[in-house]
Amino acid sequence: MVKGCESESVSKILKKIPQYKRNRVKEITLDMAASMQKIAKDCFPKATQVTDRFHVQKLAFDALQEIRISYRWQAIEQENKDYDLAKESGMSFTPERLENGDTHKQLLARSRYLLFKPKSKWTPSQGRRAEVLFKYYPDIEKAYDLLQELGNIYRFSKNKGIAFTKLAQCYNKVEQTGFKQFNTISKTIHHHYLSILNYFENSSTNAFAEAFNAKIKAFRSQFRGVRRIPFFLFRLANIYA
Repeated sequence: MVKGCESESVSKILKKIPQYKRNRVKEITLDMAASMQKIAKDCFPKATQVTDRFHVQKLAFDALQEIRISYRWQAIEQENKDYDLAKESGMSFTPERLENGDTHKQLLARSRYLLFKPKSKWTPSQGRRAEVLFKYYPDIEKAYDLLQELGNIYRFSKNKGIAFTKLAQCYNKVEQTGFKQFNTISKTIHHHYLSILNYFENSSTNAFAEAFNAKIKAFRSQFRGVRRIPFFLFRLANIYA
């Protein structure tokens, strides 16, 4: 276990492993941090670097949610303006109710989780809410469709060449939307496309490590930090080993 992720510090520890053993490493799955790429290149020069699909898709999810949130702030601001206008006119204010009974503000707030799911996994109420959401906010539907397209590339493409073509098409669609929130995705695909495509060789992922890391963080947060590291590691070993 190495404290921090500074490339020089981590490389110094990893290089204590004999060179011939490090040369046996054939593949490394990592995120898109420059420090991690440098560590992998310095310490495991013969290993293929694979950008984990989790980190690419997370960028897409974050971009979609940012679009939803921006519309929600607009809805809140508009509702406040309508309330002030009604108050000045001496009238009572009732927010507009949409077809499913939500106000615009409620619709955008309650749509958060359904946007993480493919349509096949929506509940009937989520499907109805999505129908109303996409009717009033078509930009969210466009972003959602792009996100699902990216996910389908990872789920169904087993050939590196086919994946390259589909990612290029997805890249073009992202640029055509003009969504500033998706600029990061297009730049990421452009800058890391070689390591992203390496995923389609063996479908390698560090999802297990990410999930275990989340468990450790949740366990640590229950105790508001760690006072005795050896005892903390002892408890982790007993619970998860």
